[in-house]
Amino acid sequence: MLKDDLIKGAKAAAEYCGLRPREIYHLVEIGQLPGRKKGGALYFLKSELESAFRSGSDEGREAA
Repeated sequence: MLKDDLIKGAKAAAEYCGLRPREIYHLVEIGQLPGRKKGGALYFLKSELESAFRSGSDEGREAA
């Protein structure tokens, strides 16, 4: 179940969110998106990305 919620990499997260990978890196860096780094790769949970955009999607997209 958790495996279905997991996204590996900024490119995959960008495709899921409709953004560019550079925007994903920026939003993680400024704390707008939750991401975890392990072994040099960023990992995201779909549910957390959806929640982040639901709670402040306009703010997140403007920051990018």
